[in-house]
Order: sequence, then C-alpha cells, then structure tokens
Amino acid sequence: MKDKLTVTINSFSYKRAIPEDKSGNGGGFVFDCRAVHNPGRYEEYQSLTGKDRQVIDFFEQKTEMPQFLEHVFSLVEMSVKKYQERNFTHLMVSFGCTGGQHRSVYCAEKLADFLQNKFNIHIQVHHIEQELNQKESL
Repeated sequence: MKDKLTVTINSFSYKRAIPEDKSGNGGGFVFDCRAVHNPGRYEEYQSLTGKDRQVIDFFEQKTEMPQFLEHVFSLVEMSVKKYQERNFTHLMVSFGCTGGQHRSVYCAEKLADFLQNKFNIHIQVHHIEQELNQKESL
C-alpha cells in the first residue's frame, strides 16, 4: 500500500528565513505575498492575523489576493496531481510576507482548504511566526 501524499504548508516572515524542507526533498514552492496589499499597515488590523474575519474580508474585498491565489492554486494543484501519479510522499508549499501574520497566514489557510476539498491527502499547516510568538508568550 502506498503512502498518501503529505503537503506541508507554511506561513513565514521573510525577516527570519525561508522554511527548511525537513522531508529530504530539498524544497518546494515558495510564494512571496508581499505584492498583495498589507492590512498590517492599518491600526485596526495590526493585532489580528490572516485567520481573523476582518482580515479575511479585507483580502477578499479590497485586494488582489483572489487573483494571486488563483494562480497559486493552479500551480500547486498541477504538482499534487503529478506527485500522486508518481507516488511521491511529500510536497512543501510556503508563503512569505513581511511579518508572517496576515498575508502568509491567510494564503496558507486558503491553500489548505482548497487542497482538503479537492484531494485525498495529508495536510500539515505551520504558521511559523505565529507559533514562535505563542512560545515566547508562555
């Protein structure tokens, strides 16, 4: 029996580093979200993340995020299909932005939802900057 494909999806801050692929495959997709308008520039969004409804609405109504993700989904979907055909076991997709809080988190969540609804695969989501902030606040 073959192993199901695992897709690891990361959000991260370019201020820290591009995430390392620990699967042994040596990489994957890295999408730069900094071209999309940043809600972090506005005080009302600064304490929120890409998981919060206000930020989600901002991206979906006031930015070019839907077009950005349309292209991302197309590229990743093509790879997932091919990886499954070839019995690959791992694909990594990372989204970077300035602080790893709004744009990259939103994109990681949206890609996870898209893939979960389309494929029978394992999905792991890591919001690196957010996870580090939680550890620091403990």
